[in-house]
Amino acid sequence: MHALLLRLTAAAVFFLHLTVQAGTAIVIGGATKSDNDAVWQRVVDEAGGPGARIAVFATAAANPERSAGLIVASLNRRGANAEAIPVAPRQKDVDWQANLNDPALIAKVAASKGVFFSGGAQEYIVDTLQPGGEPTAMLKAIRQVFDNGGVVAGTSAGAAIMSRIMFRDAPDNMQILKGQWRDKREYDQGLGFVNSGLFVDQHFLKRGRIGRMLPAMRALGYTQGLGIEENSAAVIKDHEVEIIGARGALLVDLSEASSDARLPAFNVRGAVISYLDRGDKHDLKTGVTTPAAHKLRDQKLDPASADYRPFLQFDHYFLDILADNTIVTAMSQLLDGRSPEVRGLAYRVRPRPGDLSPELGFEFRLYKGLGTMGWFSNALGSDDYTVLKVRLDVTPVRMAAPLFTPVQPASESAAPAVAPARPG
Repeated sequence: MHALLLRLTAAAVFFLHLTVQAGTAIVIGGATKSDNDAVWQRVVDEAGGPGARIAVFATAAANPERSAGLIVASLNRRGANAEAIPVAPRQKDVDWQANLNDPALIAKVAASKGVFFSGGAQEYIVDTLQPGGEPTAMLKAIRQVFDNGGVVAGTSAGAAIMSRIMFRDAPDNMQILKGQWRDKREYDQGLGFVNSGLFVDQHFLKRGRIGRMLPAMRALGYTQGLGIEENSAAVIKDHEVEIIGARGALLVDLSEASSDARLPAFNVRGAVISYLDRGDKHDLKTGVTTPAAHKLRDQKLDPASADYRPFLQFDHYFLDILADNTIVTAMSQLLDGRSPEVRGLAYRVRPRPGDLSPELGFEFRLYKGLGTMGWFSNALGSDDYTVLKVRLDVTPVRMAAPLFTPVQPASESAAPAVAPARPG
């Protein structure tokens, strides 16, 4: 019943994501390197530049003191005046509950121009700052920073809390695809710093999290999702998204997608996915993507154009579509290849204890459709694609168990005679 209410609520508030948001949300995909100037400097710049006061919360971290120290150092090297706020349940020798309600600390946060959430376990952030779904005075101070035009940034767990609804503890893509979906376990209320109609996820391409985003969005009634890759970030101002950092993000659009209720497992037809690379910008309101300037100076790939000349001359079937960055590789091969579709499988060769439906797998079919296009460039030293509006169907399939059996040697009586080699 609760899941149904969540779906209805999500559908009812979808159009609220067009409401103007005063602040800037910087959603960082995790594993952010200390030398990633594009991301760290952008946080400082959005908070006001040199001398910007930024409150750092390592609430989610396993070692809060260490995590906060590294983040403060990275921000201060770029000119910020960052300070750790010791509100973390796993921080030793600190009364974090007293700090959570300390008027002096709350005032210090409210006077900041930016807030930064560390990685770790996102449930610690919501359980600490929003226990039982009710905002604490500290969370209200953080929202005040945002509402006054400041920046709220977060990496990994700190990115997960940016949605109105978030993944709480859902590391297993396959189990979610197979239907494991429980309130306060796999999902929970987030803090909602991005538009209410946008669902975000992190570590996205590295960990193949398209496998968990699709069923989550369908269950919660979301039609727009953004999965940010590691060491990369999405800078979100109102309905404008800009991708910065090392790689990119996957944009998922389910506004015209459908499912077959007759099938006993998750399925979707007509999803639209786009890969936004570093430097690309996207307008969530109009649906228009503007590629990075260096892409516009390079090669456009439009299958509907008379001068479309795909480079790749082979077809490929991906045996693990949820592997590291494989979904984007498949999208790039579709865009720059002759075939009208590319397929891949999501399945588990060795079922784990408690695995739901061990024989169940899913086939991903990516195909070209209206508006499928993109750009290619190696101006930054690698083969970089922007890929827009690829269609995606996901269909449940029954896998063999075991998937394969070893080939046995032929019996001696059936084995052909082999003549001995001649000496010398």
